[in-house]
Amino acid sequence: MRVSAPLGRRVAAEAVGSAGLVAVVVGSGIQAAGLSRDVGVQLLANSTATVFGLAVLIVLLGPVSGAHFNPVVTLAAWFTGRRSGDGPSLREVAAYVPAQIAGAVVGAVLADAMFAEPLVKWSTHDRFAGHLWLGEAVATAGLVLLISGLNRTGRERFAPAAVASFIGAAYWFTSSTSFANPAVTIGRTFTDTFAGIAPASVAPFIAAQLVGAAVGLGLVALLFGPAAPAETDVVMPRGDTEPAASPR
Repeated sequence: MRVSAPLGRRVAAEAVGSAGLVAVVVGSGIQAAGLSRDVGVQLLANSTATVFGLAVLIVLLGPVSGAHFNPVVTLAAWFTGRRSGDGPSLREVAAYVPAQIAGAVVGAVLADAMFAEPLVKWSTHDRFAGHLWLGEAVATAGLVLLISGLNRTGRERFAPAAVASFIGAAYWFTSSTSFANPAVTIGRTFTDTFAGIAPASVAPFIAAQLVGAAVGLGLVALLFGPAAPAETDVVMPRGDTEPAASPR
């Protein structure tokens, strides 16, 4: 998604969007756990709220910042856009990622505050297992493939529905319930509620997400080919009537 807002505004949008996303995930988890003791019902409520919340945030903030809300998405956009010139610069990556992480932490604290939970209480929800890491790698690979594939085929307008739908589905078909986002993973350590993750489980989750991102980028290259290099303007000397041939 092409954006033209000043960097400061884009960074603010990434922080607000990440905060909103985590507030939806954590808040709906707290609400669901309070309304039902059935874990399946809790997960259904949590995933449904996340689908709708994420779609709304992408529609609202996509035109401002691209609605990454995810360091993996930002890094993938930088990597795939290096040749075409469409992706963020390293300077923009360095601004986006801390904003996403800070926003995620604020979102978790905000959700706790809304439900009268301790504002900051480290999660005791252990998620330390190999099959969960595999689930994170699969979820992240699918997310990167989806977003990059939409971009390559000129179908970015479908991103709100497609990305939200994928995340909602991945809640159910992956063993990890699809965090697929290092910022969200870090933010969810700050709440000892349904959606939390123990701090000791964070590092392997993020490592699995990065591996998944690499796999996703590999699938993008396999299925859609390498990104086209950026086109450069040809300066014509005075008197020329036709442009020179592009260098090969």
